[in-house]
Amino acid sequence: MNEISEMKADMVKNLAILLMNQNKDMGMNEALAIVFNSDTYQKVMDDKAGLYYQSPRYVFSFLDNEIRNGKIY
Repeated sequence: MNEISEMKADMVKNLAILLMNQNKDMGMNEALAIVFNSDTYQKVMDDKAGLYYQSPRYVFSFLDNEIRNGKIY
């Protein structure tokens, strides 16, 4: 795994952890499913967007907004 792939994987893990911290009844599988099915995830994976370089809390704000606005499918 290269450095960028590791950074992306760490971001996904951190987003899932932050999601579980916000929703105490949520397990890791559910949190990961939400992250993987989000537009935020697509942006994290996009090298040009560069979100994997940002802080997890900053990126989580995008995911949280996406969830609150009902754009998770």
